[in-house]
Amino acid sequence: MNYDLYGKITHKWRVIMKFVIDMMGGDNGLKATIPSMQEFIKKYSDVEYFLVGDINKLSEFNNLKNVHLVASETVLPMDADPLTALKETTSSLMISIKTFLENKCDALISAGSTGALLSASIFKIKRLPNITRPCLITSFPTVKSNKKFVVCDLGANAANTKEELNQFAIMGSLYYSIIYDEKNPRVYLLNNGTEEEKGNDLTKEAHALLSSNNSINFKGNIEAREPLFGDVDVLVTDGFTGNVFLKSVEGTAKAMSSMIKEAFKKNIFTMIGYLFSKSGINGIKNKMDYKNVGGALLLGVNGVVIKAHGSSDARSFSSALLNAYKLTKVDIVNKIKKELE
Repeated sequence: MNYDLYGKITHKWRVIMKFVIDMMGGDNGLKATIPSMQEFIKKYSDVEYFLVGDINKLSEFNNLKNVHLVASETVLPMDADPLTALKETTSSLMISIKTFLENKCDALISAGSTGALLSASIFKIKRLPNITRPCLITSFPTVKSNKKFVVCDLGANAANTKEELNQFAIMGSLYYSIIYDEKNPRVYLLNNGTEEEKGNDLTKEAHALLSSNNSINFKGNIEAREPLFGDVDVLVTDGFTGNVFLKSVEGTAKAMSSMIKEAFKKNIFTMIGYLFSKSGINGIKNKMDYKNVGGALLLGVNGVVIKAHGSSDARSFSSALLNAYKLTKVDIVNKIKKELE
């Protein structure tokens, strides 16, 4: 791949990317993936697509020159355990993994079982050299205009060691530097207090290790209420805590949106007030809507593997596709691999 830092193609001709899409995964399955793919294919003709699923239900994609339909027989349940997933070789997820490898594809996108996707990716696509545990990473909005921060890990691991958190900090810093063109991103450790001695055994040990790591700009501990105010670039945490943080932010944003909506319905005067403030409220709602985030990258495996939200609708899955497109264009995997070496 030959792209510059901002994803501009450096060749005079168009480079074709190859994407594999698990069309069947997620709570909404084809209801989400079909409409999102129809729109995405129209916009991005520089991608070769491999759509995996029940090809009898994908007839609208027949005869498109840059689309291949790949048949699968089964769909993994969302609660599928990793061992079962690996054995279910005819599932849309495992066929997607196989297609990715056989065709040397650039990106794989699925809204299916998180555990199954992560395990299959690690065992089949393989980890990058020197990486012990891959992590899920994605961007979060903040109250500051055009300012985002990234969190890793968001749930790829149920438990982690201090050494793994140190690797997350390194990979997260590289990711942020590449995506947001920031040479020295600020790294914080998610904890229940800002003092060095706060936390459990893991965070205390991780704090000491991160403090001694001269390859990152470690700023210390931070509490969960602070990152959304925009003074963090990379937030490091174990997978369990990171997933709780993710769901808490999503739930809070959804609850606040509902409460604001109800507040403006109180009487005629509040309804009139809503008309004057509608654009501002919609802007806040749009900024905090997880459906615009575009899924999480499994950082640390040898390919762009995007885990879309399990409850993805068409808009959310479209965001995941766009995220895969952007990350492939900046050649994120090879850039991080090079830095790690």
